[in-house]
Amino acid sequence: MKRRLILAGVLPFMALKGYAQNATGINTITTAVPFLYIAPDARSGGMGEVGVATTPDVNSIHWNAAKLAFLEDGTSALTMTYSPWLRNLVPDINLAYVSFAKKIGSRQAFATSLRYFSLGDVQFSNEFGDAQGVFSPYEFAIDGAYSLKLSERLSGGIALRYIFSDLTQGQNVQGLQTRPGQSFAADLGFYYQSRIKNLNEGRKGYYSLGLAITNLGAKIAYTETGNSDFLPTNLRIGGGYTWIIDEFNKFSIYTDLNKLLVPTPQLDSVFNPGTGNYRTFLQRSSASAFQGVFQSFNDAPGGMAEEFREVVLNIGAEYWYDEMFAFRAGYQYEHETKGNRQYFTLGLGLRYQFLQLDMAYLLPANQTVRSPLENTLRFGLTFDLQGLSE
Repeated sequence: MKRRLILAGVLPFMALKGYAQNATGINTITTAVPFLYIAPDARSGGMGEVGVATTPDVNSIHWNAAKLAFLEDGTSALTMTYSPWLRNLVPDINLAYVSFAKKIGSRQAFATSLRYFSLGDVQFSNEFGDAQGVFSPYEFAIDGAYSLKLSERLSGGIALRYIFSDLTQGQNVQGLQTRPGQSFAADLGFYYQSRIKNLNEGRKGYYSLGLAITNLGAKIAYTETGNSDFLPTNLRIGGGYTWIIDEFNKFSIYTDLNKLLVPTPQLDSVFNPGTGNYRTFLQRSSASAFQGVFQSFNDAPGGMAEEFREVVLNIGAEYWYDEMFAFRAGYQYEHETKGNRQYFTLGLGLRYQFLQLDMAYLLPANQTVRSPLENTLRFGLTFDLQGLSE
């Protein structure tokens, strides 16, 4: 499908000094390449997008690379996921994801992945409404990760990422020659998994804890002289508990807390001589990427109350029967002044021999307002390459 896109507004922050704040007090943190923040896999997508402390799988490279070291010995797996995105707005935006993970001995593991985000076919126009042609903007990221057990119960992991973002296909925007944005980023994570303990009535269980900082890297620019934008650097901490009910039934529940380590837009006022009034703007930060990480904890105009509103809550649950059938559900809460992404998720998993199929569906929590995330689906297919070769 072809859509018209005004070039003057296609790039976030590229040539703008600030953003107007509306009367409701909305002050959303915006970054470049937001596709890095989207949950790429259907398993976590069905559990409210939790992932920092869930049981390890081939998708751990996205959530917390440290989990890879706790994959079962001999694991070698490949997964492919397809996610139609924002289908309530346009029909041809999608995220494709491929990931491979392999356990090395009993203490090490590595993984690699590719994320490709397509914005479909877009009719570009300049600020005067003149057609500039039809283009297909896209973004992608290539990752590599390594994880090591630091002890019997604790592991650490690191991931490196190359990011490429081509939103304007080399068009001129407000007199500036654009180019694809490129950057490098790194993830650092830790994961702890307790011993399996006996509970009441002979049942067993264990808990897990995780911490990960993701997408920590240089700001990205789309012109030689224009402004550069923050990556979606994120702090995620969480935990979970798994009940091993019997040899056939297992139930897990997880909670994640997320905070973007990006400066909050600041209020600024500009005097308009024509009206005699001041106009209020949200001024973006000129801090470096690393300065922005520390600044993000105490720079909200509303003080600590607003800092807490920037924390996103994710809750998810997963039930497995005989390691063959999985049922999942979850919830995400984000404050209405910080994006208002509030939704429920449902998921299903089917495993047979070396093949696993995962599906996830998103339901907006506020049914009175049409959400662009409404009817979001994810489909994932995982191949156990070790089982396939046996």
